[in-house]
Amino acid sequence: MPNETEISRRQFIEKAATLTAIGLAAPPVWATPKTASARQPSLNGKIQLGLIGCGGQGQSNLRACAKHPDAVVTAACDVWPDRVQHVAAHYQPTCKIYRDWRELIHAPDVDAVIIATPPHWHTLQAIEACRAGKDLYLQKPMTLHLGESLAVRNAVRRHGVISQIGTQIHASENYRRVVEYMRSGNLGAVATVRTFNVMNQTPLGVGRSPENPLPEGFDWEMWIGPAPMRAFNRLLVQDSFNHGSWMDYSGGWTPGMAPHIIDLPIWALDLGYPTEISSTGGRLVLQDDGDAYDNHEVLWRYPQLTMTWMSSLTNSYGFDLHGEPVPRRRLGIYFHGTNGTLYANYSTFQIVPEGDKMKDRPTPPPSIPPSPGHEHEWLDCIKTRQQPSCNVFYHTRVDVPIVLSLLSLKLGRSLRFDPAKEQIVGDREAAQRAVPTYRKPWRFPKEYLKA
Repeated sequence: MPNETEISRRQFIEKAATLTAIGLAAPPVWATPKTASARQPSLNGKIQLGLIGCGGQGQSNLRACAKHPDAVVTAACDVWPDRVQHVAAHYQPTCKIYRDWRELIHAPDVDAVIIATPPHWHTLQAIEACRAGKDLYLQKPMTLHLGESLAVRNAVRRHGVISQIGTQIHASENYRRVVEYMRSGNLGAVATVRTFNVMNQTPLGVGRSPENPLPEGFDWEMWIGPAPMRAFNRLLVQDSFNHGSWMDYSGGWTPGMAPHIIDLPIWALDLGYPTEISSTGGRLVLQDDGDAYDNHEVLWRYPQLTMTWMSSLTNSYGFDLHGEPVPRRRLGIYFHGTNGTLYANYSTFQIVPEGDKMKDRPTPPPSIPPSPGHEHEWLDCIKTRQQPSCNVFYHTRVDVPIVLSLLSLKLGRSLRFDPAKEQIVGDREAAQRAVPTYRKPWRFPKEYLKA
């Protein structure tokens, strides 16, 4: 008797014959590109929401959206029946269950989608949402490759949809106060920014799973999708925390956490793209089922400053932000200016002057309006048709440095980047590898590489 994985694969192939996978030569009739302006409003005037990826993060985003007075949950999709049924039960009678995300995206009673699947799926799902004229809330990391970053952004522009990337901390009051302070000029010229995210998972990381039975009804073929096929591992699919231990499906912990953290200096200093990217690290200590690096060091060179990133899964020292000396996850950002240093995390910031250079410099008054909440802001913008604060046009400046750091790590050398042309220069292999090759029958939509 064939095993469950083989049955799942057969079902996928049979469905692909009728639905046609995204990116293949002949898209189905319902995949004809649309624009958001051409979409018909729902009869009740509410924004009809669909969730793709019913894990913990997706459920959290959906709960925040469902509180909005102009939102109603009409669809949920996951390859794991237990998860999607759990979500649908909370939003009855309006929420329908889908096993294939393409069917949800093209459902007539879905206006906007939350994409909270593992990162290797983000590009195809986001672009197909754009093609269907559906507004999207896309969880971070936005993408895992440079070509994907540009393609998603270009699709949003081409089809006129509203986009928000799931960096929820961007909505915090503390980040607003830091941005205001940095823009006041009190700190002087900033030549160096340091960022970090650390924890201690030693020695066993996320653990080992000697037995990995496929859960009943779980569609492993669809979970893998465009990524390289591997044997099912229950630890890998457990949650977004665990995804960070497998390179092919998450890119490791840097794309998982850096979007939240380097977002602050990019916002505060209005940084564009870096011109040079150097990255090193590897899997040095951990002994679990994963294969991603457990230490990662990055240096980004910008025209007027350098920014560093440190990710460690083997030591949780947090510098000035350390606190109680016990292992836990810690993160922070340091702005080193000519007049002093400002260091911050999600909830607080402190200033350390250089002697008396900051004497009598007043703290700037609050000027950035408060956010109604990251998800709430997205829904408000769907109504006004104005892009929210973390739209793909802004967030590409966060995503591109991260994906280039992954490529530098894989190649073992520095990369040079032309911000104007949005291209890697002087390295043909790196430029070629910046555009991924997907596992068949999925195909990377190269038609969206052109702006």
